[in-house]
Amino acid sequence: MEENTQLEARATLNFARISPRKVKIVADLIRGKDVNEALAIVKFTPKASSEIIEKLLKSAIANAENNHNMNSQNLYIAEIYANQGPTLKRIRPAAKGSAVRIRKRTSHITIVLKEKE
Repeated sequence: MEENTQLEARATLNFARISPRKVKIVADLIRGKDVNEALAIVKFTPKASSEIIEKLLKSAIANAENNHNMNSQNLYIAEIYANQGPTLKRIRPAAKGSAVRIRKRTSHITIVLKEKE
């Protein structure tokens, strides 16, 4: 009975003040890519979420090197996903004494790195 357990390093950012819909655009660009290639893509993508994802990706790489003794040259992004967090609800005055709801969405972003064999 052989166990094929592959080490994985992960980094999670909870309650990021950006909508998950905006994060998923950049996440789809780098899913399955090599770590160095993903960093280059994120660095030159003009989206609001790319700065957040870049910081989180660097954190995941540091976790892989320090906690799991993985080689950063062999890492690739196995999973990256952005789930919806709690929505902050605010109110804005509108015409005729009414009010309009403003929804400030948050997201939970997770990156999972694995080593190539």
